[in-house]
Amino acid sequence: MKRFFLGGLTFLSVAAALVVGGAASVFACTNLIVTKGASAENACVVTYTADSAGFFAKLAIVEASDGSFRPVGGSDVFPEGTPTYRVFGFCGETVIDEFQGIMNEKQVAIAETTFGGFEELQNKNGAKFMYPELMTAALQGAATAREAVELMGRLVDEHGYADVGESISVCDKNEAWIFEISGTGSTEETENKGCVWVAMRVPDGEITAHANQARIGVFPKNDPANCIYSKNVESFAIEKGLYDPNSGKPFSFCEAYGNIDITSLRACEKRVWSIFRRAAPSLNLPVDYAQGVEGAAPYPWSIKPDKKLTTADVAALMRDHYDGTEYDMSEGIDGGQFGIPMRCRPLYWEVDGKKYMWERPISTQQTCFSIITRSTADLPDAVGGLVWFGWDDTYTTCYSPIYAATTRIPASCDRGSIKRFEMKSGWWTFNFVANYAYPRYKEMIPEIKTVQEELETYFYRAQPAVERVAAELAKTDEKAAVEFLTDYSVMQTEKARDRWEELANDLLVKFNDGYTRTDDGKYPNVGYPESWLRRVVEERGDNYRLPDEKKAE
Repeated sequence: MKRFFLGGLTFLSVAAALVVGGAASVFACTNLIVTKGASAENACVVTYTADSAGFFAKLAIVEASDGSFRPVGGSDVFPEGTPTYRVFGFCGETVIDEFQGIMNEKQVAIAETTFGGFEELQNKNGAKFMYPELMTAALQGAATAREAVELMGRLVDEHGYADVGESISVCDKNEAWIFEISGTGSTEETENKGCVWVAMRVPDGEITAHANQARIGVFPKNDPANCIYSKNVESFAIEKGLYDPNSGKPFSFCEAYGNIDITSLRACEKRVWSIFRRAAPSLNLPVDYAQGVEGAAPYPWSIKPDKKLTTADVAALMRDHYDGTEYDMSEGIDGGQFGIPMRCRPLYWEVDGKKYMWERPISTQQTCFSIITRSTADLPDAVGGLVWFGWDDTYTTCYSPIYAATTRIPASCDRGSIKRFEMKSGWWTFNFVANYAYPRYKEMIPEIKTVQEELETYFYRAQPAVERVAAELAKTDEKAAVEFLTDYSVMQTEKARDRWEELANDLLVKFNDGYTRTDDGKYPNVGYPESWLRRVVEERGDNYRLPDEKKAE
């Protein structure tokens, strides 16, 4: 396990080099925010899918400091003697090569999604902050979500922002914000620190989502309780020709800096539409904007869900291939004979000079891990700060509870390498099951979903009792409560991994050599769906057709 104590680290990011056409970067993540008033559990929630090909990470902890030392893995910008909060997060071993925070000891949670913006606005010299360090610094120095967004604003104004366009979710026990930032593309060799940013609070009782596209549009200029921003956010856009004040349109951050085009709408805003359409079917939101229909209205900044959302509801919203819509990825010839809702990259392709793109869903095979954070004021911080954690594809993972106060990382979350398969590594266990299922998806996915529901239902039902015990214990002995929750977190996370290894064995035995083994040990023919066989006949029927049988005389 990596636990960081002393020294300082320089954070590295390859996001700038990997942005695809200004639309969706390699860090193609999806965030959903649920405010306290929209939660059935009276909690603020943030989700995050860490999506990138070849991304391998391990869970880790940056310890708190009383100011007498500087924690390794944390930011080196705090003045000497400044106390910092303890932070639970992950240490990337590929793609992101350092620590990135998820939640601190005060239940402040943070997540991100890269929108990229305009490549020429990235500050390439002199500026300090890449987004992982900026997010981690916010968690080390802030006790509330508002403090976190204000701190990020101050840090980038003082030290500069060196990364591409980012949209950052922040929540605490009572409220949630989105902080969006872009560089200004200064060409100074040493003092390239410029940036523009805006932060907006999500109205209580509502939810919002963002997915590799800037989401803050027109924002209030005189409402500091709900919106703060850099002094140059509008003037710089005017200077660079990104906004015309004589256009008659109010200034919009996402329109000025988001570099929105048809590819970003289809790949990014469509995920927002899919979350909104399922959380609030009553709104009957059309897909038009995500499809790039001219004149279509953008989706609301936030919406009120048709019902208050449980953790199970949130997990379901993060599992989606546009199921049941005309964009359902398990249907059609592109889904193959077994309805595979995955598409090999690249997203964009060309045939006979015409351009096409696959759908980009929330659930995708290149997810390293995903989380659902929960921050609640009804419980002590050590008990209220919870991270539901799942390796690999959201659709085929199992979310297990890990409390942010944990003092130990589960062994399966702190081992392995992307270079070598190791079943005892949680990342590899979940990847193995998903990858084995893909070729015969529609047959095998019910087996996975059955075990997923079995485990997650067990975890959800256990939480209230576990937290009552922990909260009572914390009244007299907080250290004992933390150790109790640590033991519980480790046990449940390893329980999920062990059950997934058992599932892998079951799938190998049952779905072997193109057959589906019956309970009594028989291997009946599986065959292919008639709809797919008809396509085979249409394209290559002459290769397989048998001659007509001679009629009996």
